[in-house]
Amino acid sequence: MNKTKPWLAPLLSLLILLVALSAWHLATRPKEAAVIVDPEYAALVGGAAATGAKSAFPGPADVGAKLWEHIKDPFYDRGTNDKGLGIQIGYSIARVMAGYLLAALVAIPLGFAIGMSPLIYRALDPYIQILKPISPLAWMPLALYTIKDSGISAIFVIFICSIWPMLINTAFGVASVRRDWLNVARTLEVSPLRTAFCVILPAAAPTIMTGMRISIGIAWLVIVAAEMLVGGTGIGYFVWNEWNNLSITNIFTAILVIGLVGMLLDTALARLARLVSYKE
Repeated sequence: MNKTKPWLAPLLSLLILLVALSAWHLATRPKEAAVIVDPEYAALVGGAAATGAKSAFPGPADVGAKLWEHIKDPFYDRGTNDKGLGIQIGYSIARVMAGYLLAALVAIPLGFAIGMSPLIYRALDPYIQILKPISPLAWMPLALYTIKDSGISAIFVIFICSIWPMLINTAFGVASVRRDWLNVARTLEVSPLRTAFCVILPAAAPTIMTGMRISIGIAWLVIVAAEMLVGGTGIGYFVWNEWNNLSITNIFTAILVIGLVGMLLDTALARLARLVSYKE
């Protein structure tokens, strides 16, 4: 296969973006109309949108203007339900990282034990298979009832959803280490602890990082839904609050920011994964 020119992929991505923005603009552009509608509906969505003169959905220019407005002052605080997008994202990232790191502290050592011991694997596998398919949000009512703190409950939900990809990938990576390497370590009479840190961990690191990368994506997905349920401060609550305020432009803006932050988190984990990867 011939190598494509390096600038071709970015150019194609830009073209796709322009086509999408153009279609969005055409779908929401103002139209000439004079339709009599229910006054309550007009008050709800705006007179122009109600008569069809303007789409109820914002266009790219509207979302861009609102995004720039949030970027100019991301950390304002005007009360409980009126905080800047930077503050909302900060709270969400803090909750995600707390639950994610707690999950890593549990999943990676436990995954090591499962991968190295067939006995432990057989003993724990039924529980993993039962707990893994449960939706993280199904734990939220129980967490709220027992913990009685919405912020810690959200962290618990992140912990639950993050632990399984890391646990399974760690166990698989450890169990898949080449027997030849372990036999060499055994021949050289390397201690089990040193074998774990100097042979097994480097060999399993790419698979472990893949699990961590999957977990961070799931955690960022779940935090939005969790914050919609528990309220308080966070990007999920911001989306729900703007829906209650019927601010579709702010909702579009938050969706865009959620996607960008998710991309940055995934990119950071992908770079870490490349640092520990190796070629056999």
